Amino acid sequence: MQAGEIGLNPEPLAGNYGEMEEQNQRLESERNIPDPTMKGKVSRLLWHGGSVYDAWFSAASNQVAQVLLTLPTSFAQLGYPSGVIFQVFYGIMGCWACYMIAWLYMEYRTRKERQGHSFKNHVIQWFEVLDGLLGPYWRLAGLAFNCIYCLFGSVIQLIACASSNIFLLNDHLDKRTWTYIFGALCMSTVFIPSFRNYRLWSFFGLIMITYTAWYMTIAALIHGQVPGVQHEGPVSKVLYFTGATNILYTFGSHAVTVEIMHAMFKPAKFKKVFLWATLYVFTLTIPSAISVYWAFGDSLLTNANSLALLPRDIARDIAVVLMLIHQFITVGFAITPLYFMWEKLIGVHQTTNLLFRALCRVPVMLPIWFLAIAFPFFGPINSTVGALLVTFTVYIIPCMAHMVYFRSAAARSSSVEKPPFFLPSWTGLYIVNIALCVYIVVIGIGFGGWASVTNFIKQIETFGVFAKCYQCPKTNAA
Repeated sequence: MQAGEIGLNPEPLAGNYGEMEEQNQRLESERNIPDPTMKGKVSRLLWHGGSVYDAWFSAASNQVAQVLLTLPTSFAQLGYPSGVIFQVFYGIMGCWACYMIAWLYMEYRTRKERQGHSFKNHVIQWFEVLDGLLGPYWRLAGLAFNCIYCLFGSVIQLIACASSNIFLLNDHLDKRTWTYIFGALCMSTVFIPSFRNYRLWSFFGLIMITYTAWYMTIAALIHGQVPGVQHEGPVSKVLYFTGATNILYTFGSHAVTVEIMHAMFKPAKFKKVFLWATLYVFTLTIPSAISVYWAFGDSLLTNANSLALLPRDIARDIAVVLMLIHQFITVGFAITPLYFMWEKLIGVHQTTNLLFRALCRVPVMLPIWFLAIAFPFFGPINSTVGALLVTFTVYIIPCMAHMVYFRSAAARSSSVEKPPFFLPSWTGLYIVNIALCVYIVVIGIGFGGWASVTNFIKQIETFGVFAKCYQCPKTNAA
């Protein structure tokens, strides 16, 4: 049976995917016989992840990174009520879209493994799920959008490292020079084989982002409001929808959902893992955005990095350093799916020679490095990516794919997952998916795309391509 035939003639599935999870754990145990030495124990503790806790750390750590620093600016663009409402609303939408992706992944993997396919040295990716369930045209759509989104997601994180945060600690070098340096440092991500090996990084990454969020909240409250502070947002339609799409980008981090699920011993649990991760993220993003906006008001409209407005002291410098490390980690999260795609393209994905795989990955980093140097627009680029890429990649395509695949009664009856308890009918599922797609097309792509592109073009006209020092003080920008 060809991959694309699964969705055309779905075979009945007995029971659920509990059987598949037991098989996965048994095979995992057979492949990874414990090394009784201290070195083996330390390696398993720090390097080999796959539990629901590892997935939670990865999901929460990856969901909010440098965008945490731009959310107060979104509040300045939106105002308090819309800022909070959009965060909660887009968080819920993100969880729903992630649920659709997870459902389709389990459908694909369960069927393929019951057909005898092995994924011992193969990482399943979203475009392969689409290909297996719906055919080559869906594969191309998923591959194109996911590839471009991960590309620019990596660019955004590299910009955040080099063109925003490190400059707060050391402004003796311009931001473009720092981008050269951090681009070289991020090249080291080629040595991390898969998401299962991000156990230690994900754990510390979440601690880092938690510290930074609560530092921003407390520091802003202690600092108090600046003299003459104003809270006039929203001040224009362009800024309003730019802020909204930045929040859309914040909760659209599940372009790597399939890769994180594949790294889990029990991938069926990921839908709940992502929900809890989103709820935790709310405790970081909402208080920090409200507090910083309260303290600095509309001055955030001309400075996309909130840390730049807070007084410099040891606590702030620690936050900057931790964000730098965290953003380095999220570069790895964003670029790893691209590494997998490139490995599959050149035929080295299943090799066990990690050094050879690392060398083959190097060309993937080069265009990311170049684009970060060319468009260092920290803040506006987030909204543009959110409007033009996140909308399709993590909202429209998953919801549309779910509706198309389960359009027949045979597919619905043999589904490995059933509609959730709070929406027990398939009709309800279709209504939610259609409503989400229409909303994203009109608000996200339509108004959000218009506002974000307008703002992005304005940045190019103001600072130019390959800006030496974007939004730097006059003495540094010269």
